[in-house]
Amino acid sequence: MKIPFVDLHAQYLTIKQEIDKAIADVIAQSAFIRGPYVDAFEEAWARALGVKRCVSCANGTDALYIAMRALGVKPGDEVITSAHSWISTSETITQAGGRVVFCDTDEETFTIDPADIERKIRPATVGIIPVHLYGQPADMDPIMAIARKHKLWVIEDCAQAHLAKYKGQFVGTFGNVATFSFYPGKNLGAYGDAGCAVTNDDRLADWMTTFARHGGKGEHVMEGINSRMDGFQGAILNVKLPHLSAWTKARQRVAAKYDHFLEGVGDIGKPEVAAGCEHVYHLYVIRTEKRDSLRKHLTDAGVATVLNYPKALPFYPAYAYLGHEPADFPVAYANQSCILSLPIYPEITDEMIEFVVEHIDSFFQKSENPLGIEGQLAERHG
Repeated sequence: MKIPFVDLHAQYLTIKQEIDKAIADVIAQSAFIRGPYVDAFEEAWARALGVKRCVSCANGTDALYIAMRALGVKPGDEVITSAHSWISTSETITQAGGRVVFCDTDEETFTIDPADIERKIRPATVGIIPVHLYGQPADMDPIMAIARKHKLWVIEDCAQAHLAKYKGQFVGTFGNVATFSFYPGKNLGAYGDAGCAVTNDDRLADWMTTFARHGGKGEHVMEGINSRMDGFQGAILNVKLPHLSAWTKARQRVAAKYDHFLEGVGDIGKPEVAAGCEHVYHLYVIRTEKRDSLRKHLTDAGVATVLNYPKALPFYPAYAYLGHEPADFPVAYANQSCILSLPIYPEITDEMIEFVVEHIDSFFQKSENPLGIEGQLAERHG
């Protein structure tokens, strides 16, 4: 059996007629760039989250950059974010003109450590970008309290956390702005790049809309950028959005099965869910000190796995200029060598899950007892 990490074609087959019609409709109306399907998705996504405004754009990375420009980041400003994330979160801080300040992560949840945020605040600090990593909400109450205390803005990076909840409230509804990615593999994924920013602030929404459309189509009130969602992606997301809740529940069922089957297997640390949080499992990430050899074992068995992410951000060459050492981020540094993402998607079957777990179990049985029963007996009898 071959187990893919994710199977987007399997999902397509479940909604094929809807998707094919949506694509045909865009072609028939030549609604290729923005247009009615994108407008409809902006309204639907804002309504789903319970926010006033959704500003679509070309991808989730652009959404972060646009949001920071709207919030007025300027050279010399420091922006705090997680040491454990995809580089979009940090590179856009630099691109917007700011300086990245990394924080360590919580030992159990992989999300930013609020206590370390407090330690990293300086006079130049202007904002915080918590990341709801892997689909797990960051601890927003203390983060927002810190932001209020120090008069900082907050951008929530929700790229992996569509419909995740913190104490009953959707992530993306706490900060000044929140950004989402609709990259194909995301829980709500387009068939190409797409993203958005959401906010309850009309002034910010209007600015972001103008900036992302060349500073105002027809009447350029500023120099902007070209970051527009295309009609195909808007139409596809409109088809997928009504299915998102069911797909989320399916992911949670898969995670629960992994949790059950992996209990007590080797040294595996299963993903913890923080109290009051609803994890949406964009990724199911385990920890083991035998990560590399386990990964090879699974690859040999036909099970695809991924490292999300093989290095904490401060230790990439791009951030060598900051001069960080492992001791600066002990949790993120330790996690980078032991995390492993297992296959998870709504359409994965129980048989496939059991196949993955059986091979994980067989790996640990072999590693803990390399000779096997027969070998032990032979050794015992000389």
